[in-house]
Amino acid sequence: MSSRLGEQLVKRGLISGDQLDRAVRRADEEKDPLCTVLVKEGVLNDADLTAFLQREYRLPLVDPAVMEVPTEIARLVPPLIAMRHHLVPISLAGSTLTLAMSDPSNLGAINEVKFLTGYDIKVAVASTASVKQAIQDFYDQGSDYQDVLAEVGGTDVELVQDADEVDVRELERATEDAPVVRLVNAILTSAIKRHASDVHLEPFEKMFRVRFRVDGVLEDIMKPPLKLKNAITSRIKVMAALDIAERRLPQDGRIKLKFGPGQDMDFRVSVLPTIFGEKIVLRLLDKSNLQLDMTKLGFDESSLKDFRDSIYKPFGMVLVTGPTGSGKTTTLYSALAELNKVTSNISTSEDPVEYNLVGINQVQINEDIGLNFANALRSFLRQDPDIIMVGEIRDFETAEIAIKAALTGHLVLSTLHTNDAPSTINRMLNMGVEPFLVASSVNLVLAQRLARLTCELCKEPAEIPLSALVELGMTREQASEARCSRGAGCSNCGGSGYRGRVALYEVMPVDEEIRDLILAGASSNEIKQKACSLGMQTLRQAGLAKMASGITTMEEVLRVTMAD
Repeated sequence: MSSRLGEQLVKRGLISGDQLDRAVRRADEEKDPLCTVLVKEGVLNDADLTAFLQREYRLPLVDPAVMEVPTEIARLVPPLIAMRHHLVPISLAGSTLTLAMSDPSNLGAINEVKFLTGYDIKVAVASTASVKQAIQDFYDQGSDYQDVLAEVGGTDVELVQDADEVDVRELERATEDAPVVRLVNAILTSAIKRHASDVHLEPFEKMFRVRFRVDGVLEDIMKPPLKLKNAITSRIKVMAALDIAERRLPQDGRIKLKFGPGQDMDFRVSVLPTIFGEKIVLRLLDKSNLQLDMTKLGFDESSLKDFRDSIYKPFGMVLVTGPTGSGKTTTLYSALAELNKVTSNISTSEDPVEYNLVGINQVQINEDIGLNFANALRSFLRQDPDIIMVGEIRDFETAEIAIKAALTGHLVLSTLHTNDAPSTINRMLNMGVEPFLVASSVNLVLAQRLARLTCELCKEPAEIPLSALVELGMTREQASEARCSRGAGCSNCGGSGYRGRVALYEVMPVDEEIRDLILAGASSNEIKQKACSLGMQTLRQAGLAKMASGITTMEEVLRVTMAD
């Protein structure tokens, strides 16, 4: 941990002494570089820190994450040294090795690499994020499965025992088999490196398949030998502390891994018995990628103002809607992070609790023991709350208690599963909630979807006929000014042309005119027409706006939104 860097930052007035002390303590606890901790805690912006280091040390600025570095050069520095000191080798010229470092003031790291390699050392500055990505790319020990598969033979098909006849002791031995352990580790680390959100391990009659969901789309990854099906399944169940003898009932668990410098990864594990064995789905919960800054989620200026205004009201309901995997939890967490002050008592009921938020009381729903959303909500109201988050309103009982809480001086945040913002009103009415209660309690409804971002490294202009853009829903003026793009496909995006996702929002504030329509029993279509006349941007329009500015593509807009 370089205290020299911290002293320079304090001296230049970029951070305070207290901030430095806290960061140094955390760096020592987590064995992370100081620069990584400063960026992770939000004390300094990654770009600002990199610019400061470049000016201070008059060193070249590089981005190792996009550089083609030969394997023999990358391997000059052992992975543990690279992770510990947050550096990567990028070039070798004669007897001089050049390192990309996020903290060039770390002389101890430079001397250590010099001693290990025997080369003279030159240093270039790189951002924390860039070095972190490069370390993952350079020291990939899990994405190539061929060596592991070669150890266990080909993908031949053989008869497997019936589930009830499997010897548990044999399974336990198989889970400790070195190739199986390495293969499971390879699958998990590869999922992290490819920024997958889910891993699917699926057994069929004559095949065992592994798929990753990357940026919302499933991709075929590999087909391990069928004879490894039970061993791989049991290995994951052991890692998640599940019962490997129970093969007839669904099970849920969790795996926690330390991966790379300062990066913890949680896997939420769901096991489902199928006719050919147990299907496992792992949801990756990457705390380091959790975006809690509302300004970076994808809101346009007007929608962000409406959303912020609604969450700062002293009472009422804010509802977020959309299908599973549309980013509802992230939006709610970003709102809670902004509202999380010492003066507020915040409680959440979630199923499951995906991320731990410091300063917020989070309750894990457990239907098996009778702890459902309604019961948790009743308990919250006896806990002197200011702000309540209900993971999902599924029934009349939960909706009724949430509305009563919103009407008695509490701010209530929650989610529902509806196709758009206006139809949320009718969904609540269909549950049995009275129109006057919905009209008087709901402050705002927000519908959202996630669209894939065009890859920045292979983005190129896309020629789309004006008539096609107008047919999609643009005005002729918007269509003529559109700067559409597409991804050509590169190593950064795995050839897909997409890297990352952005949220599309449909934000409907419930003002007096909308309230009157609710009380009059208006249809979803009537409410939508009124909301649009008052300035609401639909999901399709939000997608078209992102497409016109080259952020996403026409194919993505058509995939995730419906025509108005």
